[in-house]
Amino acid sequence: MIELLEIKQVAYSHNQKINHVDQVDETITPGTITTIIGPNGCGKSTLLGVLSNSYQPQSGQVILDGKDLTTYRGKQLAQKLGVVHQHNTAPSDMTVERLTGYGRIPHQSLFSKDDAADKEAIHWALEKTNLLDKRQVTIDALSGGERQRVWIAMALAQRTPYLFLDEPTTYLDMYYQYEILELVKQLNEEEQLTIVMVLHDLNQAIRYSDHIIAMKSGKVLAKGNPKAVMSAELIRQIYGIDVLVKIDEQMGMYTIPIGI
Repeated sequence: MIELLEIKQVAYSHNQKINHVDQVDETITPGTITTIIGPNGCGKSTLLGVLSNSYQPQSGQVILDGKDLTTYRGKQLAQKLGVVHQHNTAPSDMTVERLTGYGRIPHQSLFSKDDAADKEAIHWALEKTNLLDKRQVTIDALSGGERQRVWIAMALAQRTPYLFLDEPTTYLDMYYQYEILELVKQLNEEEQLTIVMVLHDLNQAIRYSDHIIAMKSGKVLAKGNPKAVMSAELIRQIYGIDVLVKIDEQMGMYTIPIGI
């Protein structure tokens, strides 16, 4: 059974004065990649936080599999949603395999532990993120891109149908940015994971997304297939810059900034 994620008129404010998420209404289509875009401070990461139950909405609801997200217990929700935050820390001497193994905690209890299932899930997560040969390497010996893949591996080890990524390409150079996004695409296509992520780069969002949610000042200004909703006028409205929107047979749709 495919589990549906519905956002129903959700509003959330950090300080009770300004709505950082303002009356958002959306349904996340299972088996797709949805990307939230918009300028700094528009509510992208806050909306992702509401969807992962890090923040509880002041009004409205997030419904997962027919149930209000706020009613899930911690471990129960962690069996449905895997989350990779923007900022992550771990002891520098921790190995890749051990950190990935923390993703199995939602499936364990004080009195029972399925070592076979845990080992299988960890091996699968490391294989998918191309980290099997790094399993005994410590975190401090990894490149930035490899570290990001470890955090994704830990989320994958939870074996959830949903994967949330908050700016997964931040602080990475261009090579590692596209490496991570190609991994995201692979996980979606091969494992049918439903992925929701926050990105800053418009061309990356267009290229790797089935669905775009474009935000400004907490509100959703446009949503839909990138080719249907991305336009020079929308980008000017959101970011205050002029761009050319091009479509190329090989590159697909892309944008070129031309002025402020």
